[in-house]
Amino acid sequence: MKRRVIRGFVLAAILALFCSPGLCGQSNSASNSALNSALIEGLIGREKAAALLAGEKLILSQFNGVQPKYTPQRGSLMTLVETIRRDLEPSVMVETLFLYEKPENAKKETWSAEEEARLYNGILALSTLAGLQYYSASRGTMRTFYETSSVIDGQSTKRPLPDPVYSRPPARLTIQARQKDLTFGDNIYQYDYYSEQGAFFFNQQNLTSLSYGIIPAIGKNKLQSVAAVIDAGNYLLVYIASMSKAVSLPGMKEQIGNSFANRSEALFNWFSNQADKAFLK
Repeated sequence: MKRRVIRGFVLAAILALFCSPGLCGQSNSASNSALNSALIEGLIGREKAAALLAGEKLILSQFNGVQPKYTPQRGSLMTLVETIRRDLEPSVMVETLFLYEKPENAKKETWSAEEEARLYNGILALSTLAGLQYYSASRGTMRTFYETSSVIDGQSTKRPLPDPVYSRPPARLTIQARQKDLTFGDNIYQYDYYSEQGAFFFNQQNLTSLSYGIIPAIGKNKLQSVAAVIDAGNYLLVYIASMSKAVSLPGMKEQIGNSFANRSEALFNWFSNQADKAFLK
């Protein structure tokens, strides 16, 4: 009997050693890290995934003959971006990739139905864009992106509406918004939202011409921006592509390209705040 007790004690000690919190935690952590890396790699490739996970910024600006190069490998998103590029024939295209790390309480294989609805409503809340700041390369300082931003009932009447709220994201939604941009002025935009399992996309296009100061810069329907949020384990992969057929003046395309890159980063910061609120409730 005594030998059995001793053997049982030794076996328990060995099991405790191999399943100690430190060792098991490291194993689980390594496994989770590998899983998250694999999910992100499957969307954007190993090199770009490693760069994002290392905290690097991924920004690609192209001028003339542009081709999407950062679009995540998701069929409907790739089709949307390529269709816009083909129809618009942009002279400027800026693509950016970001990673949002979920809070600890939300780190799981996929978002819950409640988190999905809150996150979707967060990106519909266009009024929260008012006052957003971005870095202005031309001025060398932070500058207000949108002074005002609101959903409206239509381009002709421009009556403001509350931000829409849904208990379940619809597969497709179109809204119009009036936004006063301190660079491009007071304009009307159309937002087309797409929802599918594990992802949201939206496309923004200008319904009015944009001016850079007193200079006409981008004609009506000549600015298209696509933003995508894709669930990837402990992270959300955020992709933003801005395309425009800009006026061909010396330095204008490069100026607009720099502006797009800085604005994309500001939009990601806005999205991160919206995601924090969605996941931390």
